[in-house]
Amino acid sequence: MEEEIRNFIKVWILALASLCYCYYISAKISRGLPRFLSLIPVFYIFTLLPFSLYSASLGGLTATFLLWLGNFKLLLFSLDQGPLSLPPHKLSHFIITACLPIQVKQNPPSKTFQKTTPHPNPPSVPRPIQWGVKLLLLALVYHVYNYRQHLPKTVLVPIYCLQIYLLVELLLDTSAAPVRAFLRVELEPQFNDPYLATSLQDFWGRRWNLVVSGILRPTIYDPIRRISTGRVGPRWAALPAVIAAFVVSGLMHELIYYHLTRVRPTWEVTWFFIIHGICVTMEVAVKKVVRERWQLNPVISRPLTAVFMAATGHWLFFPQILRNGIDEKLKREFSMFLDFVRGIGFAAIYRGT
Repeated sequence: MEEEIRNFIKVWILALASLCYCYYISAKISRGLPRFLSLIPVFYIFTLLPFSLYSASLGGLTATFLLWLGNFKLLLFSLDQGPLSLPPHKLSHFIITACLPIQVKQNPPSKTFQKTTPHPNPPSVPRPIQWGVKLLLLALVYHVYNYRQHLPKTVLVPIYCLQIYLLVELLLDTSAAPVRAFLRVELEPQFNDPYLATSLQDFWGRRWNLVVSGILRPTIYDPIRRISTGRVGPRWAALPAVIAAFVVSGLMHELIYYHLTRVRPTWEVTWFFIIHGICVTMEVAVKKVVRERWQLNPVISRPLTAVFMAATGHWLFFPQILRNGIDEKLKREFSMFLDFVRGIGFAAIYRGT
């Protein structure tokens, strides 16, 4: 683990140096093709860096932050769009926004997040208490998970879903907390109670991982919609755009899964997102036809949405993780990391005495 942490530090030093190049050199080049060409070396570096890491935790995180989000943000930056082109134009803001799955809240809000985020009211429960409750839930999930061989699938599937939600939200919250303190800024919400989703469109577009939604919209959805408008008309232009966004998301998740497992892709997770893209497209098409004349009551639509998410997740999203033992590997790596940190602490105390 020590060697992996050293590699992790080297990888991120190179990533930070690359972002300094983007800030001081590429930003001075005119937007469009000239700036894009100047960023090609950084795209290449960000794509290769995750291959230097072999642990599921550090490799998966680096692939998500650099290979996916970092490259997509820089692609928008080449056109003078996206979060890297928004004020304040400071190096610290630029690097943190490029590296982490965050979006600084604008006043007025940026157009991208106005479309993807409903800006819920601030939670009445203080954030530290929310974290404490979620950590307790995650600990309970892991405790129950130790007895998974004795549990039926009808119990395991909700546990898998809850585990993914808690891990992702706690990870994103953990990365956002120091940013709020260091930059003294408000951040766009990353989740909006996804368990309350009344439809797939509501789940993916307004509730789940809103930072990713905010990146996919200007990079994939909006360009495809503009192209499709001239071919199928403005009413139906959103449908191919939705499919394209889900296909790209599926391919990027497949890349992340490769860095988690380091085995040949099976394309299961890609098909998970393609199927969801098709279903969201059908939902959008039906809504355009029936408009507001007929709607399911949330008491019915919420359980239906949850069941569909759990069923398709069990079928296509979780198998690669479970088949390759990534859940157990992540637990072992976390324990090793804690041992490493404790070792550093004890060494520092020993030297101090």
